[in-house]
Amino acid sequence: MTTATQNRLRAAFHGTTLLRSRDLTAQGFNRASLRQAVRAGLLEHAGRGLYRPPGADITEHHTLAEVGKRIPHGVICLLSALRFHGLTSQSPHEVWLALDHKAWSPRPDGVGLRIVRFSGPVLHEGVEAHTIEGVPVRVYNPAKTVADCFKFRHKIGLDVAIEALRETWRARRATMKDLEHYARVDRVARVMNPYLATLT
Repeated sequence: MTTATQNRLRAAFHGTTLLRSRDLTAQGFNRASLRQAVRAGLLEHAGRGLYRPPGADITEHHTLAEVGKRIPHGVICLLSALRFHGLTSQSPHEVWLALDHKAWSPRPDGVGLRIVRFSGPVLHEGVEAHTIEGVPVRVYNPAKTVADCFKFRHKIGLDVAIEALRETWRARRATMKDLEHYARVDRVARVMNPYLATLT
């Protein structure tokens, strides 16, 4: 691989640690050149159809960056969103991802995924745009995540939802107005109200 090609490859990863094969082919790198770059130690596989430069600065949220690159229309939710916001002692082994009811189911590849299906305002409200390792990643904000935890309390545990609510309030990551709003969006206001009352 020529020096010029190596320089182009380094430039392609400027500002990010992850690119899809389609991102690289769009910049003129064919499959053969990608295989050659991997053999030469200039690239590493980071999952199906994903590449990263060797020695890339990997953060604790690297798996979220991988999911954000592979499934950009998904939203990081529930335990993974709590972990991202630093609002839980839980350390999920899978990435919890919200997808539209009609969206295709991604293939599991390297990163464990736990898919939950949302629609309408439950899917679209409360989404924040973050950048992790140069990759745009969509994550529900703390108040929406708390409401989601109560909505899915039978899957993740009511104790986890209560802990998330208390920690979010203690850390001042959401106002009462925010929490009440997303409780209504998720249709869990009746469930959450007794716990909200203990905060004031």
